Amino acid sequence: MPFRSVLEPIFYLLFFSTIHTQIMTFFSIMHSAATVRRSMASICSSLSIKSGVSLWCPRSPSLDSHHSSVVTSRSFHQRRNYVVSASSSFANDNREFVIVGGGNAAGYAARTFVEHGMADGKLCIVSKEAYAPYERPALTKGYLFPLDKKPARLPGFHTCVGSGGERQTSDWYKEKGIEMIYEDPVTAIDAEKRTLTTNSGKLLKFGSLIIATGCTASRFPEKIGGNLRGVHYIRDVADADSLVSSLAKAQKVVVVGGGYIGMEVAAAAVGWNLDTTVIFPETHLLPRLFTPSLAQKYEELYQENGVKFIKGASIKSLEAGPDGNVTGVKLENGSTIEADLVVIGIGAKPAVSPFDKAVSLNTTVGGIEVDGLFRSSLPGIFAVGDVAAFPLKMYNKISRVEHVDHARRSAQHCVKALLTAQTHTYDYLPYFYSRVFEYEGSSRKVWWQFFGDNVGEAIQIGNFDPKIATFWLDSGKLKGVLLESGSPEEFQLLPKLAKSQPSIDKVKLQSAASVEEALEIASASILETA
Repeated sequence: MPFRSVLEPIFYLLFFSTIHTQIMTFFSIMHSAATVRRSMASICSSLSIKSGVSLWCPRSPSLDSHHSSVVTSRSFHQRRNYVVSASSSFANDNREFVIVGGGNAAGYAARTFVEHGMADGKLCIVSKEAYAPYERPALTKGYLFPLDKKPARLPGFHTCVGSGGERQTSDWYKEKGIEMIYEDPVTAIDAEKRTLTTNSGKLLKFGSLIIATGCTASRFPEKIGGNLRGVHYIRDVADADSLVSSLAKAQKVVVVGGGYIGMEVAAAAVGWNLDTTVIFPETHLLPRLFTPSLAQKYEELYQENGVKFIKGASIKSLEAGPDGNVTGVKLENGSTIEADLVVIGIGAKPAVSPFDKAVSLNTTVGGIEVDGLFRSSLPGIFAVGDVAAFPLKMYNKISRVEHVDHARRSAQHCVKALLTAQTHTYDYLPYFYSRVFEYEGSSRKVWWQFFGDNVGEAIQIGNFDPKIATFWLDSGKLKGVLLESGSPEEFQLLPKLAKSQPSIDKVKLQSAASVEEALEIASASILETA
């Protein structure tokens, strides 16, 4: 047999074996690249673009040994590097970005995705509500106005009109290519497989997940009447609709709670000309913010409008009649306050289920623990708004803020960090406000704003009519400021004061003859401190 005949089969065997190996290597590389591309959106990013993107993710947060409520920055800066393609896509039913929750944070996050060109065909919002995201504060303010006093209604207060932006109705989401899943809350998460299961059984695969589930209303136990007919809680449009229907038929209203919800609902009940009583266990209204003297001013205004207060009271049970409707509120001292309508406003709890077993929770302030870019302990999973326990940078502590302003800002910061090279941490200035008695025919519309921290000594300037201000000084520095009935220019000054924390002459401030003069003294202190 010729030598060539002997070698020919071996040559062809080696040739095809090499070709086969190269082909298999090529497909393996292509599969790996596709896998990496699909994983890109699931990995938190600090971008270092060269031929790809360098990404890093936080490990599980830990508590500082000296400050149990403050997460150390070290726990969020253990780097893991990945190099991936700068583009990312998902096939079939996979969603590149998923937001769970249909409130303010979801709406503002959606707008930010749109602004960065990353919404169309890539973003899905899963909500338990029947409506597109809306400005939730309206529910305890304008929504509860009497029917003849121009109450707020959807679509009038969809996000993002609360901050002067475009009204994002359900059609807006369709036009922007955002998938909306309504009335189908998430019931389970598999963080390893990166899937969500909804109440209807839908299985959603995600690349990056933003948890924006907000809070649920704290409820009275059923055994003391918490679920009786005529007992109301307010967290969504359905709750507000039910309350409005009851207000139209009620005569005697009892509001339980002296915080934001209690004050706003009581003011609305006055507009309906109803017999209104507010019951709370503390010594004065809004004790977490108001000083006793400031609270007294508001209480007097409410009393002038016919509202009665029962302070320092503990509730034993809610009583019911033969028809099962609430008839009164029984106190621990044995007395009973008649009512055919009861509104419970005793606070809220972060809605962490069903994510509580997957992510790290903060046991001090509640909520899902995140870093300054709103990244949870799991790569590609974020939390924003009421549900996020985040580092409050300017006060060096972990905090959870239940307020619309934080919901808006945290959502925007989170999405920008996810989609761009933004790496600076969230630097939030606490801000709270309330508006009451705004309906037509009201003798006086009330609107206050607060910025900063209410620590140290409180100095009150001015009379409630026409305006009043409270300044909090700690070690000679301004820490917080509240203003009632200010002008637009005066309200714009407040965050500047609280952010700069200027040194202020206490005696000089106390001697101010008016709110205007006090604000001038504080404003001048900014320049002096600088």
